[in-house]
Amino acid sequence: MKNFTRLLIASALFTGSTAFAQTKNAVVDNIVKEGTENSQLEKLAHELLDGIGPRLVGTPQFDQAGKWALDKYKGWGITARQEKWGDWRGWERGTSHIDMVYPRIHSIEGTQLAWSPGMKKAVTAETIILPDVADSVAFEKWLPSVKGKFVMISMNQPTGRPDDNWKEFGLSGSIDKMKEARTAQTAAWRKRISNTGFNNKTLPVALEKAGAAGIIGNYWSAGFGVDKIFGAYTKTIPTVDIALEDYGLLYRLTENGEKPRITIQTESKERGPVPTFNIIGEIKGTEKPNEYVMLSAHFDSWDGGTGATDNGTGTLTMMEAMRILKKAYPHPKRTILVGHWDSEEQGLNGSRAFVEDHPEIVANLQALFNQDNGTGRVVNIGGQGFAKAGDFISRWLEAVPDTIRHQIKTSFPGSPGGGGSDFASFVAVGAPGFSLGSNSWSYGNYTWHTNRDTYDKIVFDDVRSNAILTAILVYMASEDPAKMPRDKAELPVNTRTGKPGTWPEQVKANRHGGFD
Repeated sequence: MKNFTRLLIASALFTGSTAFAQTKNAVVDNIVKEGTENSQLEKLAHELLDGIGPRLVGTPQFDQAGKWALDKYKGWGITARQEKWGDWRGWERGTSHIDMVYPRIHSIEGTQLAWSPGMKKAVTAETIILPDVADSVAFEKWLPSVKGKFVMISMNQPTGRPDDNWKEFGLSGSIDKMKEARTAQTAAWRKRISNTGFNNKTLPVALEKAGAAGIIGNYWSAGFGVDKIFGAYTKTIPTVDIALEDYGLLYRLTENGEKPRITIQTESKERGPVPTFNIIGEIKGTEKPNEYVMLSAHFDSWDGGTGATDNGTGTLTMMEAMRILKKAYPHPKRTILVGHWDSEEQGLNGSRAFVEDHPEIVANLQALFNQDNGTGRVVNIGGQGFAKAGDFISRWLEAVPDTIRHQIKTSFPGSPGGGGSDFASFVAVGAPGFSLGSNSWSYGNYTWHTNRDTYDKIVFDDVRSNAILTAILVYMASEDPAKMPRDKAELPVNTRTGKPGTWPEQVKANRHGGFD
């Protein structure tokens, strides 16, 4: 009889585990089917990136994008809300016109930097190059000469070709010569800035106070036709990034005493302090509603392009994964949340604020999956220093189709990320946040914070793969009977300091920014 009882129990356990495996496979199959056959990514990308555009914190486009996301989630039957966490300097980009008018007519490619002050009328003036002075005293004597002129504050690059182009076509002697020249020029220009007594942030302000008509520079991204576009420090005169090709033209003309003149008119509006907010979407859990699995991507961007790969593709991945989960897994065991964060670009402020404001979620977080490094397929996942992360993530990855899983390299337990993207806000407080690291697609040179970060750079097959992967990982994390432990692994010795590695410390959110 005892043997018969054991047999019945074993049979029941086998039947139950088989039923679970069949259910699991059915849900995974439905996730893959929905993500492959009914993908909404192209439509979402067009609406967000082409229709609304860049989403700089404090701009009307960010507000518009937030309303758009809420409408999308509502249409999918997903509860979503705005969560205000602070305010930021409001600013609205207007039109820009830049032309060389002497010694010949030439339209200049350039972009006013974010938060550059607006101009009431066009200004035509001569260009002048930041001089190579001996020290700050000599610079102070030179300063009056900037009055009424556009001051060039960036080095003139020795080449506009990326290094891989040189490597493919150049002779070894030519490549070495170019690199030596660039290294020497870079060091010399760094010393030129230092000798003024100012730095890259304070120098434009000093030139503004001295009466300059405007600041022009070039932040080349080491790719054909690509510049990085960040923020301005001036308050009354324009700060403009000139494309490398045109910056070099103006620099050479100025250096050779030909006194080129350019006309600049840039328009923008100050909006005062405006609310900053995160978008939080939710699919309520049925068995463990007070435990959470999170999807994560920052919603804001810089605005030189449209923020397509930083972080439009991360945003689209998480929205599409939520849409798929609502259809294929509408009644999760744990509550599924998605966080679309604001002001990541200024220091992870939105996610840091969420961590501060929601200790109850942080304390009961099963796992968070964040994507934020371009359009490429996910190729690496690390354990972020959590000792048991490998046991869980490896188990969850087993459910992912091999066509997606085979490309992913894992490293466990790994080391905790101290910054870089929003997962780090959670890791800093000991909560299991993980980065879904993507294949490059020349992200660093061509789209990260650049004027070329636009819809056409998206590789939709890779983003589709990422949405399916994320949905499956979230499903598996929600279903897992066990809760991921938060034990921290012993960290390796820091090679710079020679001391044992330390866990990153929590940093408070800047809840009133942009007014410095």
